Amino acid sequence: MKSFQKSKSLLVILFCRYPVPGHVKTRLIPVLGPVGAANLHRELTETVLKTLIRACVQMGFEIQIRFDGGSSKKISQWLGSEHVYEEQGEGDLGRRMYGAFHDAFLKGYQRVILIGSDIPDMKLGHVRDAFHVLEDNDLVLAPSTDGGYWLVGLKKPVDIFQITNWGSHNVFEQTMAQAKAHGLSIQQIEPLSDIDTMEDLRIWRPEYETGHPYLSVIIPTLNEVENIDLTLKKALNKEAEVIVVDGGSRDDTKRRAEEGGARVASSAPGRAVQLNMGADMAKGDVLFFLHADTRPPDHFVECIFRTLMNQGTIAGAFRFKTDLDRPLMKAIEYMTNMRSRVFNLPYGDQGLFLSKNVFDVVGGFPDVPVAEDLYFVRRLAKHGRIRIAPVPAVTSARRWRQKGFVYTTVINAIILMGCLLGVPPKRLASLYK
Repeated sequence: MKSFQKSKSLLVILFCRYPVPGHVKTRLIPVLGPVGAANLHRELTETVLKTLIRACVQMGFEIQIRFDGGSSKKISQWLGSEHVYEEQGEGDLGRRMYGAFHDAFLKGYQRVILIGSDIPDMKLGHVRDAFHVLEDNDLVLAPSTDGGYWLVGLKKPVDIFQITNWGSHNVFEQTMAQAKAHGLSIQQIEPLSDIDTMEDLRIWRPEYETGHPYLSVIIPTLNEVENIDLTLKKALNKEAEVIVVDGGSRDDTKRRAEEGGARVASSAPGRAVQLNMGADMAKGDVLFFLHADTRPPDHFVECIFRTLMNQGTIAGAFRFKTDLDRPLMKAIEYMTNMRSRVFNLPYGDQGLFLSKNVFDVVGGFPDVPVAEDLYFVRRLAKHGRIRIAPVPAVTSARRWRQKGFVYTTVINAIILMGCLLGVPPKRLASLYK
C-alpha cells in the first residue's frame, strides 16, 4: 500500500440528519419510541464524527457536514461550532449526494469521500483505505449488508446516483452498473452494517433485545402517600421507566406506587442512598431524579432529550416553580431560577437529569445527611454546563406553607452558603431539621 500524504485537497463529507424525535430512525420507533430512536441516531452520528476527527488529525483531510432538518445553529450547538456545515438541499438522496460531490469538486478538492452517519463499526483505517483506493481508481465503494453502501468516494464529479428506490436491496448493484456505464475504474473496501432495523440493532446492542427505555425516572419516597399518585400520573411515559425507591414509609406509599405502575424497591432511609439505588436499577440511557412532590412538565421526555443535545451540556434541570401563586413565592421562584442559570446550581426539586454514563463518572450522589443534590451538582459542574430547560417542573410549596416564607428561605440560603464554605454536612443537617 502506498504511503499516505497529508493534503488539503482531500475532503470527507458526513451526511447526517438533525435528530428530531419522530423523524429519524423511523423503522425503530415501534420498539424504541420517537425519542429513543432519535437518541440512537444522535449517538451513531457522534460516534462516526469522533472517528472522522481522529482520522483527520492523522491524515490531514477536511471535514464537511451536510445536514438535513434543523438549522445551522441547531447543528452547530449539537456537534460543535468548529465544523463546516452545509444543508443537503432539495431532491431525493441521489440528487443531494451528487450535489455535494459537485460542489466539492468546484471548490478544488481532488478526492472526495461521502459517509453515512449510522455506521458504528467504521474505523480510522477504513477512511485511510478509501483515500488510497482513489489514488489509482475513479470510484471507491463500501457495501453495506442491506444491499446499499455506507461509503462512496470519487475523484471527479460523475452522476452515478440515479436510483429509483433508495430503500431497496439492490442500490449497490444499480450504482455499480451506472459506474461501469460511465467507464469508471472501481474498487471496493470492507462491507459494514448500518443500523436501520431492529435486527441490525440486536447485533450491535444485544441488550436492546429485552427492551431499552430512553429514560429512567427515579423517585425517592418516605411517607409520600399524599403526593405519589399525582407525581406518577405525570411521570409515567411510554419512553420512560419509573423507579420508586422507598426509604421505609409507614403509610401506603409503596402499595400506591406499585399500583400506579412504578417499579418499587426498598432501601435504608436517606435520599442519597435511595437515589443511588435507583440509578443502579435503571435501564435507561438517561437518568431523571424527581422528588415525590414535584410534577414534571408535559412532554418532559422530549424536553430532556433536546436539553442534553447541546454540546458541552453535562446535565440539566427544569425551571423552578411551585404550586403557590403568591407574590412572595413568585419572587423566590425568580431568585431560584437566576441562581440556577448564573451559578450552575439547580436543586433537586427542579428535577435533575443526565446520562447514566456521566452519573457513573462523577460517582453518584454523595452520602451526606443534607443537601445531597447541591453537593452532587457541584461535582457535575466541574465536568460541564448544567443547562436549565425552558419549562418548569412544579414543586409543592408545603415547606413554605408549614415553616413560613422567611424561615424556609433563610435556612435554604444558610445551607447553600455552608456547603460552599465547606461547613460539615452534619452541622448543616442539624440546622435544617
